[in-house]
Amino acid sequence: MLNLQILPQPLTVCKVADLSAFAMSGLYFIGNTDNECSLVCETDNTPADTTAREDGWRAMRIVGQLDFSLTGILSGIAAVLAEAKVGIFAVSTYDTDYILVKQENLDRAVEALKAAGYGF
Repeated sequence: MLNLQILPQPLTVCKVADLSAFAMSGLYFIGNTDNECSLVCETDNTPADTTAREDGWRAMRIVGQLDFSLTGILSGIAAVLAEAKVGIFAVSTYDTDYILVKQENLDRAVEALKAAGYGF
């Protein structure tokens, strides 16, 4: 099974109209489409002018680099957490996947994943 790492910083998921006030430092993800600009960032670094904002997220990172030919990695984790009634917000990078859960669900998520054979 895979190993996951819990990241220490609290995160915020938000929508922004303009990224010019955002200090691009620390952990952050930007998703920009024709409909919206979403930002996941460290709570302490969240811009003041968000159009929608939800604080209280924590991230788990799949340890190591995932090959693009691998299938079902994220869906396996999502299925375990869905069974445990834990909602997720997933973000992927070139190397790996990040699974965000609300802070109040973090312990329950870790317990469920450990029971399913995932390491931490």
